[in-house]
Amino acid sequence: MSSLLIQNIDTLVTCDPSDRVLNRVDLYCEDGVILAIGNHLDRTADEVLDGTRLICYPGLINAHHHLYQVFSRNLPLAQNLELFDWLTALYDIWKGLDEDVIRLSSLVGMGELLKHGCTTCFDHHYIFPPNCGDLIGTQFAAADHLGIRMHASRGGMDLSQKDGGLPPDGVVQTVDEIIKDSIRVIETYHDTSFGSMHQVVLGPCSPFSVTPDLLRECAGVARQYHVRMHTHLAETTSENRYTLKQYGMRPLEYLASVGWTGPDVWYAHGIHFNAEEQRELARTGTGIVHCPISNMKLSSGVAKVPQMHKHGITIGLGVDGSASNDGSSMLEEMRVCYLLHRLHSGKNAPSGYDVLKMATRNGAKLLGRDDIGMLAVGKCADLFLVDSRRLELVGATYDPKSMLATVGLRDAVDYTIVDGKVVVREGHLVNIDEGKVAAEANRKCIEYLRRL
Repeated sequence: MSSLLIQNIDTLVTCDPSDRVLNRVDLYCEDGVILAIGNHLDRTADEVLDGTRLICYPGLINAHHHLYQVFSRNLPLAQNLELFDWLTALYDIWKGLDEDVIRLSSLVGMGELLKHGCTTCFDHHYIFPPNCGDLIGTQFAAADHLGIRMHASRGGMDLSQKDGGLPPDGVVQTVDEIIKDSIRVIETYHDTSFGSMHQVVLGPCSPFSVTPDLLRECAGVARQYHVRMHTHLAETTSENRYTLKQYGMRPLEYLASVGWTGPDVWYAHGIHFNAEEQRELARTGTGIVHCPISNMKLSSGVAKVPQMHKHGITIGLGVDGSASNDGSSMLEEMRVCYLLHRLHSGKNAPSGYDVLKMATRNGAKLLGRDDIGMLAVGKCADLFLVDSRRLELVGATYDPKSMLATVGLRDAVDYTIVDGKVVVREGHLVNIDEGKVAAEANRKCIEYLRRL
């Protein structure tokens, strides 16, 4: 049994259903579970932290990422391109993925997430070149090394350019190959227990890279094994035109026709849903993960977040791929989200605290979890702490619920705690040597890009 006590936390933002903010409280956890929150707790622990002048938040939940793209960001050939051309430019690089690229890009991407308060990462991986090894197992091993909670998708693509899709032959597989390995990954890695560190999602890539057969087969397997389903949808107007031409339907109607709506499904982006489609998302309980920085970089558009909120759609937050974001900071994503919608929607935009809940409670709901996303007795001890005495936060702490979105935090947090264990201490990762990993990752990235 391991235990942690954080004493005299200046401000604790719970993000619980009552939206409580607690002052000068202690938090005690055992074996990764919060057992008590209160004043002057009479507890001893294996590790005791001083929370004086610290602001405590639930761990952020990144509900959409592509970690492998860490090794293909800021490339001149892909700058200033929109989605279809951007993907076409990068597929020839991505077909060279192997276990070492996945291991190091995962350590780098998830390490950055941890340093900026993220405690759970969902990675949407869908490229499996021939003889590439066990890429999902490699990702889970990297997550374990860092100490982050991880959900990983066994995605896939089966519709190549010669068959009317966008990806080239070198990055697609057959439906049988994808389904067989999806079952292997679920049976090997998926853990449904309380506080699980590993869960599996099935995630065919997008309507323009997969066939209806793959979507139907994945939906059947996902529901047989009770795992969640994820894909990109309604990201661009080009996608709308594609599905109308190929299937005679807009993207949402097409996905619904192959069994891809419901409370076990969430889509990345959802920028171009009309009012009728938003009502259908709400009716079916289908969720959305909003990725504002990626949407801006690729000129994809602005998701109708205020309208979707009014319909009661669950909207989480994600950083998306490092090559369409160029970073892995949920803190940055939160502030950009807040500012983007203030610009476009004025008083109807989500508040700073609404954005925090998108990145915590809503993200947990998208992942199908009720053990993370808030700070309360009986929940997992996933949280981060920020020193209110920082120069950058002078005059900013009057409203701690909104502060991270309205004012923002650019540097690393002071502490990140996952499953009751300190994984970031004084702004630095605890479980890896950052300098050594960065040097090894840079060497591998140079080799990977040069080889291709």
